[in-house]
Amino acid sequence: MKSKDKQKRNKRLKVTVKNLIGLVAFIISILYIIIFYNFYFVNNDVYAKETDAEVTNVTISNAKEVNLDEIIETNSNQGKKEEFYTEEAELEYLTTYRNNSSLPKGTIQVVQEGREGKQEVTKKRTYENDEIVSEEIVNTKITKGAINKIVEVGTGSYRANYEVKVGDKVFVTSDRLSVMLEPDENSQKMYTLAQNDELKVLEIVGEWYYVSFGTKKGYVKKEATTYIDVNAKQEENSGSSSSTGGNEKSKSELISTLSFNMALNKPSGLSLEQFKKILTDDKDTNNVFSDNAEYFYYIEKQYNINGVFVAAVGIHESGWGTSKISLEKYNLFGYGAYDSSPYNSAYDFSDYSESIDLIARVFVKYYINPAGTSIYGGEVASGKYYNGSTLSGVNTRYATDKNWANAVYKHMEYLYNKL
Repeated sequence: MKSKDKQKRNKRLKVTVKNLIGLVAFIISILYIIIFYNFYFVNNDVYAKETDAEVTNVTISNAKEVNLDEIIETNSNQGKKEEFYTEEAELEYLTTYRNNSSLPKGTIQVVQEGREGKQEVTKKRTYENDEIVSEEIVNTKITKGAINKIVEVGTGSYRANYEVKVGDKVFVTSDRLSVMLEPDENSQKMYTLAQNDELKVLEIVGEWYYVSFGTKKGYVKKEATTYIDVNAKQEENSGSSSSTGGNEKSKSELISTLSFNMALNKPSGLSLEQFKKILTDDKDTNNVFSDNAEYFYYIEKQYNINGVFVAAVGIHESGWGTSKISLEKYNLFGYGAYDSSPYNSAYDFSDYSESIDLIARVFVKYYINPAGTSIYGGEVASGKYYNGSTLSGVNTRYATDKNWANAVYKHMEYLYNKL
């Protein structure tokens, strides 16, 4: 019995020692893991931090880091932005003047009416605080070509002083002349006449003739006709319905119409000789205005505009024809120029007559007549920049210089007083 109890005690003791050894081994393993962790992971983390600190201090280049958000924010705060846009615009035609020795001196006749074309104009606008500070054309694309106007100028040694009367014959000078139902460009077009067609004048209404052509009747513009029979031998007393005439107004009559608030959509009434007289001046060192005085007279005859006003604008803008743009581009008015690049953006012309004729039509179409007004070549005024037909009205949209109207008027006074 005792032997059996002793065996049981020895067995329990063995189990207990075995468990104790296992427990000690487990504890040693835990300690080993803790030591390993401290040695490997903690030390490596410190190393990594030290390495990161060293990398952060490495200089890659001297370039400043670009922060797009910061740039956008800065630009927004400054209120600056650019805008590109494209719009359809009219392509103005040019007028070619050519001499015709078979016509009396100083007379003019239209042999081809001009027609405007179309173009797509791309512009860049720059804003500061939502206000436009500059605008310039960056590209143009012609979508419909313009047809240039052709005007013949008489250079014959004789002068025309005949006034067409009811019952006279007149002849078509334009290659395609529209006959209208009423004496108005906006009236219904009835038919078209060809150059040299013979007409009979039945009535004279302002700048229109009421004519018959065979059995047909209608209204035609005076400027597109002449009473000279082009198929007959010219006699010395022959002339044209668009002539200088010999009826000059006196200096007192002409000056009486001059005022700062005068209507600019009416001719001055100066004769060709009077235009040449007032535009011959010592200030015109390059003879630009004296050599082209006749064109200021011709624009009055065709477009119902004060030619002295147009000449005064040219004198003001070109410094009596001394500016680089006027000398190199034949552009007396800086037409088309933008403040950001005036020389490069200004239009080029082949001679001064083109720039004089074009600026006259621009004033008539956009500045000095209200929208819908019948003007030249069967057109009506756009009135896009119309603020009255006076100098102050034109100044409102034509020039940023608020003193522009006063400066131009001083030149007009100077010219009128030379009569």
